[in-house]
Formats: sequence, structure tokens, C-alpha cells
Amino acid sequence: MTLIADILLVAGALGAAFYCLILSRRLNRFNDLEKGVGGAVAVLSVQVDDMTKTLEKARLAASDSTSSLEGLTKKAENVAKRLELLMASMHDLPSPTESPPTPQVDPESGPVFLRHQDRVMEAAE
Repeated sequence: MTLIADILLVAGALGAAFYCLILSRRLNRFNDLEKGVGGAVAVLSVQVDDMTKTLEKARLAASDSTSSLEGLTKKAENVAKRLELLMASMHDLPSPTESPPTPQVDPESGPVFLRHQDRVMEAAE
């Protein structure tokens, strides 16, 4: 009986060794750096590093563009304010085809000063 038990024990050990050999070969193929998952992991790792560097460059470019656009926007707002003031002051000027309006002078009101003209009209005249 011990002989049968020893034969079965040796057969089991040989079967386990054979099974371990097959698993070892499969694992080596699985982790192969050129064809297996190990290669895919290595390639993906390199791509992640490249993408991280590219993303950092894009962030720097975006921050530079943002600061530049903020400066240009402030300048544009200042220019727009100046243009609004200039346009508002243009409403007071007579058009070239129209004659300047003659002021209605009340003799009791005192001297009258006209805007954009070099003369002073007094009420006594």
C-alpha cells in the first residue's frame, strides 16, 4: 500500500512540476517586453510621460496667452473709454455745413460766453 501511495505522490509531484513549468513559460511570454503585456505597459508608460510634458507645455502657453489677453483687454477698455469721451465731445461741435447758432441774449442776464468760439458777447450790445 505504501508503494501505491509513493507512486501517486511522485505522480502528483511530477504533475505539479509540469504545471509550474507551463505557468512559468506563459508568465514569461505575458511579461515579455516586446510582445506581451509588459511591452504594452512600457509603451503606455512612455506615452504617459510624453503626454505629461506636452500638457505642461500647453499649460504654460495658455497662462502666457491669458496674461497677454488680460493686458490687451485692459488697454482696449481704456481706449474705448477715451473714444466714448471723444464721441461725446464731438456732439457739441457744429457740423461744417451748418452755420453756428446765433445765441439769444437776454440783456438783463449779463455777459454770455460761447463755447468753442473766441468772442464774448455781452448783454449790453
